[in-house]
Amino acid sequence: MPDMPAPQRSDHRKYEQLVAAAKALKPLRVAVAHPCDAVSLESAIQAAKLCLIVPILVGPPARLMDVAARAGLDLAGFEIVASEHSHDSADKAVALVRAGRADGLMKGSLHTDELMGAVVARDTGVRTARRISHCFIMDVPGHDDALIITDAAVNIAPTLEEKVDIVQNAIDLAHALGVEEVRVAILSAMETVNPKVPSTIEAAALCKMADRGQITGALIDGPLALDNAINVEAAEIKHITSPVAGRANVLVVPDLEAGNMLAKSLSFLAGADAAGIILGARVPIILTSRADSELTRLASCAVAVLVAAARAAKASAAIP
Repeated sequence: MPDMPAPQRSDHRKYEQLVAAAKALKPLRVAVAHPCDAVSLESAIQAAKLCLIVPILVGPPARLMDVAARAGLDLAGFEIVASEHSHDSADKAVALVRAGRADGLMKGSLHTDELMGAVVARDTGVRTARRISHCFIMDVPGHDDALIITDAAVNIAPTLEEKVDIVQNAIDLAHALGVEEVRVAILSAMETVNPKVPSTIEAAALCKMADRGQITGALIDGPLALDNAINVEAAEIKHITSPVAGRANVLVVPDLEAGNMLAKSLSFLAGADAAGIILGARVPIILTSRADSELTRLASCAVAVLVAAARAAKASAAIP
């Protein structure tokens, strides 16, 4: 059996544009929770060197110094907030946000659940009335635009009510990234409403809620299968007339399992890169993976900078 060809890799143009746009803005003050491995510590330092973020390193000082020495990194000039362990790092990083000393959070080498536990804590967290959700910003080879996929990392089986916030978070993100026309596809296994497939019912409901102004800022259509959401020819074959079909730049998946498999399929079979951000808290939360390339980690930082800038501009515009 012949070897399968390696997946085509992205030329990184989309991420380079994100980083360039973020570098034109003021660096974001970011509390980096427990960067106690070389990858997370180097990511924060590299983002600082590019003037994307001003990191505050939250972790046990001795461990941070040891990791830096082993990786050949210089921590001179970086603020360190001492913590005892990973849970304490998460709590103290969130406390920096509550105190107004940080305008973003970044996951280090602790588990995502540890950081998010501190974020959503009832009395000491930084949640808002909006549901917290995750977005991948994917640079897919051969695809003209970046694809936003949500939610593939936080909400396991979101309800219809929760999906309203998940969709709105993704729309707001797309606008922050400078997308002129946001086209949202609510994905399912088919493009027709089928009472036996709950995701198709929820997709139809979300579209009607958009018609009623309960979701704003985008063109929304669904249910749509993946092929007729992103491929014009597939949509035409199915005779789907829609400004979204075949041209979606935001993909809303039915649940975490579907989203995770979609994102990883694009990464490992199509050679896509996947920057990640968590939205819905008081500040953007940078979520990276140890398997990410350096540019992907920097792109995640750049996305956070752009999201924070968009929020600040919106808040300023709301002041009479």
